[in-house]
Amino acid sequence: MTSPLRRLRALPLRSRLALLVATAVAAAVAAVAAACWFVTKVQLENQLDTSLRNVSVSNDYVQQLFIACTHPDRAVPPPVGGTYTVQLVTVSGSTCTSAGASSIDVTAADIAVAAGVRDDALHTAATKNGKKMRVYTYTYETRAQLPGLVPGTFAVSVARPMSEIDDPLSTLAWVLLVVSGIGVVGAGAAGLWVARTGLRPVDELTEAVEHVARTEDLTVRIPAAGEDEIARLSRSFNSMTASLASSRDRQAQLIADAGHELRTPLTSLRTNIELLARSDDTGRAIPPDDRRALMKSVKAQMTELASLIGDLQELSRPDAPGPDPLQVVALHDIADTALERARLRGPELTIRADLTPWYVRAEPAALERAVVNVLDNAVKFSPSRGTIEVALRDGELTVRDQGPGIPADELPHVFERFWRSPSARQLPGSGLGLSIVARTIQQSGGEITLRPATNGPGTVASIRLPGAPTPPPGL
Repeated sequence: MTSPLRRLRALPLRSRLALLVATAVAAAVAAVAAACWFVTKVQLENQLDTSLRNVSVSNDYVQQLFIACTHPDRAVPPPVGGTYTVQLVTVSGSTCTSAGASSIDVTAADIAVAAGVRDDALHTAATKNGKKMRVYTYTYETRAQLPGLVPGTFAVSVARPMSEIDDPLSTLAWVLLVVSGIGVVGAGAAGLWVARTGLRPVDELTEAVEHVARTEDLTVRIPAAGEDEIARLSRSFNSMTASLASSRDRQAQLIADAGHELRTPLTSLRTNIELLARSDDTGRAIPPDDRRALMKSVKAQMTELASLIGDLQELSRPDAPGPDPLQVVALHDIADTALERARLRGPELTIRADLTPWYVRAEPAALERAVVNVLDNAVKFSPSRGTIEVALRDGELTVRDQGPGIPADELPHVFERFWRSPSARQLPGSGLGLSIVARTIQQSGGEITLRPATNGPGTVASIRLPGAPTPPPGL
């Protein structure tokens, strides 16, 4: 069978809130009603007991009552005050009750009072006809010689019906029950209204999420007013959709830019391959020099395609590094390795290096690729027999070339994906190198900047990474 808790969880959220509110109010109303009923009961009982203690029964009345009980021809006096029943109790347990009243059952406490063992007694007893009475019994000493009564001590019981308390309490119980029922129903209705009102922003958020899932429209925004949890949730949703929209736009732009960059080498490669195939189909041989030039062009285009695909794979990685991929690495060793590769690519260039030790936390392969890309740019843009100066001091790696430099209006765009300076469009490259470098350096907590050289032509690339000149203990 399904448990009540599971059935409760199956209800809609607003129904659960309304039910919980109604339950809480019902418990509170029940506690207040019960406390009210018990306090009223105690007060009424105290008032009844006080009135019984304060009632005054004269000696004359007691004597008349005793004479009437012992002499049938005498009239029994009426109840005291019209509502109090008076009963005489002897040590033997015999009784004499006022006119029109049923005798009240005698208890051991009443006999003890009649015998002088106790001064008084207050209790509840029943009459012969089953009517409940509140009884106060006290000692009465005879002060006169009554016919048939031996001078001594006996008890006088004064009683009032318990219905004087039970009837108002019963009425109060019904009133509290009705009022509590109305309060619980009202609380349930109010809880449902509050749940609907309070959850309206959640309904709007749900509709927005369903709309996004159905239409993939990331321009949906939810109004967020205030500083409560719902407003924070709405702002978080708006921020999430904005981030998703931006990510999708960047992805679409990346695909469009990649398609544009791939089109040029693929078109050139296709043209060269078609020339070679046409030569084989027609039997017209291409001159050896032209054929060698074609094959060299095909190889260059294949290399460019491979480099572009590698750059795209690098960009497809998440912007954030994986789970704890950073390691303590020697930046001066990575720079020294990158310098060896740069010297192989530009043997006619003079590369001067001044590297001091500096240890950083980074992803070794990605950091080496970033430094290699910076040096490759310096080699690519340096004139023949030019000089490249590389220095590493206090965590700042600078690479200065003697190339044409970068115009000031183009500096803000150098780290954008696929952006290439108009003067560099004829040179090999995809326009992704500096974008990859910037992302790698930022993931390591550093920054990269490009600025014009101060003394002569060229550009200075500066990479700053936090670290220390000595390795941490245990490395």
